[in-house]
Amino acid sequence: MNYSIIRYILCRVLEFQACFLALPCMVALIYGEREGWAYGVVMISCLVLGGLGKLKKAKSTVFYAREGFVTVSLSWILLSITGALPLFLSGQFPSYTDALFETISGLTTTGASILTDVEALCKCNLFWRSFTHWVGGMGVLVFVMAVLPMTDGHGMHLMRAEVPGPTVGKLVSRLGDTAKILYGIYLAMTALETVLLLAGGMPLFDACVHAFGTAGTGGFSCRDLSVGAYQSPYFDVVIGVFMLLFGVNFNLYYFLLIRRFREVFRSEELRTYLLVVAAAVAAITADICHMYGSVWISLRHAFFQVSSIITATGYVTVDFDLWPTFSKSILVTLMFVGACAGSTGGGIKISRILILLKASVSEMKRMLHPNAVATTRLEGKPVSERTLRGAHIYFTVYMAVFVASFLLLSLEQKGLVTTFTALTACINNIGPGLEMVGPLGNFSAFSPASKLLLSFDMLVGRLEIFPMLLLFAPSNWKRRMNIRRSSRLD
Repeated sequence: MNYSIIRYILCRVLEFQACFLALPCMVALIYGEREGWAYGVVMISCLVLGGLGKLKKAKSTVFYAREGFVTVSLSWILLSITGALPLFLSGQFPSYTDALFETISGLTTTGASILTDVEALCKCNLFWRSFTHWVGGMGVLVFVMAVLPMTDGHGMHLMRAEVPGPTVGKLVSRLGDTAKILYGIYLAMTALETVLLLAGGMPLFDACVHAFGTAGTGGFSCRDLSVGAYQSPYFDVVIGVFMLLFGVNFNLYYFLLIRRFREVFRSEELRTYLLVVAAAVAAITADICHMYGSVWISLRHAFFQVSSIITATGYVTVDFDLWPTFSKSILVTLMFVGACAGSTGGGIKISRILILLKASVSEMKRMLHPNAVATTRLEGKPVSERTLRGAHIYFTVYMAVFVASFLLLSLEQKGLVTTFTALTACINNIGPGLEMVGPLGNFSAFSPASKLLLSFDMLVGRLEIFPMLLLFAPSNWKRRMNIRRSSRLD
């Protein structure tokens, strides 16, 4: 384990955290809010600690998969701990645990909240919790690599650990350039949505907040009723469309830019993603049409909520907890399905589900015809054994973590539906669930221990399990002890 390079990157992350915290400081100055001092103090502290930690240069820049997993996990934990401090110091959160839950929910783009009155928050706190969506959506270390490449070509291990999906590839030969392209597209789409929201009459602050939440597929709003507070079909359509767009693999947008249209149209994952959305919208529209008395209104709400849930954004226009059981069942199913790999969306991911389904079909063919050659293919290419094995392992570990967390969370005695959907919403980075944690509810009723458990599940879901779990792998620490023993003998 190369601890020196891990320390160096963590210090870099602290410096970037200081830059991020400068933005809510500016918001506080613009609106004349006293709570801005908390952001200033934490910003300076991060800057000082990051600078001091870099005084000792890294002995080696060698960087492998294990360092990548550990660095990504520790970076997200460090950002969560420091990002929660100004929320707590501002005095608008009852405890540091609540502030930490809110920050992790923001960074992991979950959108689950403990707040009972969002509109009571000051502007700088509202801005910060939504801006964490934008930072965490594409990935913190991807952003760092885009601005400042720092691992001498070994940054692919960071990207594999942070970017969601069964496989991760470079768009161009240089990884730093790949990160710049991805963040360039990300920024351009965010800016475009902001402009469209402003064109519809949404205030600038509100437009920025909702654009951040949409881009990161997070779902934090500055209104208690979320997007439904505006009662605007225009906003529903704009935000609904952009939620779908941010759920698409960003590599496809790059192919559009370089005019490789065939790559986009042949994307099996994209076609499946759009088909699932269309089928869910049609089914829910038919199921809720009697509630609204209009096909258009039903279609609008169904489209918005399907887009919000499948991409793990979590914005709402209506209280879907009042919908029929069939519609709610579809939404809960979509929580697990998720969006495309390489997007800012959550869930298991369309590509991983396709791999598992096709592998199952291939295995059944082998059972019927033992001598037949049945190859699992995705996007017209054979799926490697490593990718196939990774998908199966991911699903197995995912279910193990889900069941263990569900049993622990059930000790709260909050009811089966509340417990199940609260966990589902957190581990899949959705935000709202049903009943107590529904669209008009929140997570404030859970105990501090359960909030910490759900916070861990949010990190597990965003980093796709392994980076967080490998922190607790005994082999990492055993090897460290062996190295120390050998150095003493020498």
